[in-house]
Amino acid sequence: MMRDKNIGSSFDEFLQEEGLLDEANAVAIKRVIAWQIDQEMKAQKITKSAMAKKMHTSRTALNRLLDETDTSLTLTTLSRAATVLGKKFRIELEN
Repeated sequence: MMRDKNIGSSFDEFLQEEGLLDEANAVAIKRVIAWQIDQEMKAQKITKSAMAKKMHTSRTALNRLLDETDTSLTLTTLSRAATVLGKKFRIELEN
């Protein structure tokens, strides 16, 4: 019987060693943000076309915002989406 439940490094340590941790974190954060925006749009019954119009952007730009894997977005875009949905966008550093 094994005493140590976990052998070796953590998954985060593995990703760090492979140089993949930052990208994995960015994708995870973007997936959550895209999901939250999508869920709020559904709750408020706002279509993609209406959301894009209210954000003063194109539907293509909105699709990039909602794309879970596209991590290249600006804080302005996130803030604008939050405002349209009657929400606030908050970002903070953690230990």
